[in-house]
Amino acid sequence: MTLTARDAASRTLRTSGEESCASDMPGRPEDDGAEGRSLDALGAEQIDRLRVAPARRPVRRVVVAIVGVLVLAALVAIALNPRWEWGVVGSWFLARSIIRGLGETLKLTVLSGVLGFGLGLVLALMRLSGSRLASGLSWTFSWIFRSTPLLVQMLIWFNLGYLYDRIAVGVPFTDLSLVDARTSDLMTPLVAAVLGLGLHQAAYASELIRGGILSVDAGQVEAASALGIPARDRNLRIVLPQAMRAILPSAFNEVIGLVKGTAIVYVIAHAELFFTVQLIYGRTQQVLPMLMVATLWYIVITSLLSIAQYYIERHFAKGAVRTLPPTPLQRLRAQFSSLRSKRTEVRA
Repeated sequence: MTLTARDAASRTLRTSGEESCASDMPGRPEDDGAEGRSLDALGAEQIDRLRVAPARRPVRRVVVAIVGVLVLAALVAIALNPRWEWGVVGSWFLARSIIRGLGETLKLTVLSGVLGFGLGLVLALMRLSGSRLASGLSWTFSWIFRSTPLLVQMLIWFNLGYLYDRIAVGVPFTDLSLVDARTSDLMTPLVAAVLGLGLHQAAYASELIRGGILSVDAGQVEAASALGIPARDRNLRIVLPQAMRAILPSAFNEVIGLVKGTAIVYVIAHAELFFTVQLIYGRTQQVLPMLMVATLWYIVITSLLSIAQYYIERHFAKGAVRTLPPTPLQRLRAQFSSLRSKRTEVRA
């Protein structure tokens, strides 16, 4: 919104009027200059001469300049140092083996995320239920899986065949068997990785979802019940949209952490991105360039997730703000329109 001279004058005089009223209070000094002034007393010609002076903020400018110089120096030091071997980074960045490892990383993230947040939702509802047994089971699950390191859980799942030779699933007290196989055949590195990452993620996701649901004011649910709104609509149309606003920022943090956490799968020799990079630099001895390849791909993935987070949070903010914040494209269009209007005014 453009601030005109008349608007600025109105604000200034309104502020002066408030100060004038405040000055009439006992114990406050009187301001003779502001008393009695009004917008009509200035006249149109004097109002047109008024201009809005921008705030100078010298400290902010100095800090921004120092930070800018430091960032520029760091970029130059990274770009011009030949020991980073950017040519090697470029040659391996889109190599077939790297892309295959990247695909395994994305597969692990999707499978573990679906398992983690799906099971986390069930555990959160169990914890909030009135059943003591369900609530206790949910609390015990979160307690165990949050108390043990992810690396330990991963190794236990991968070595489950040492504890149990076979895994059998069937109907109890009958001979009907749905699954009966050797544990070492079922527990491949991919299955062990998904179980380790997914169950560990479920323990954190359950608490995250439970906190989001509890953040919704209970009075709204009671009011909806008093109006006769069915429980399904209360949960989907009242509780869920408000809970999502509290859940989404932390949930995306967890997903981004899950993407980077897939690197720990290298301990069970699953060929995801980081394990593939390790194999390559073990053969070529180009350690830092290959680590930079993995780093750049992790940055790409997390950047795409951050963009998705922005638009999803913006979607669920519709019920909380009257005007949605502009998207980056809308901001660029507004800046271009402003520049065009200024050029047109100068030419005129």
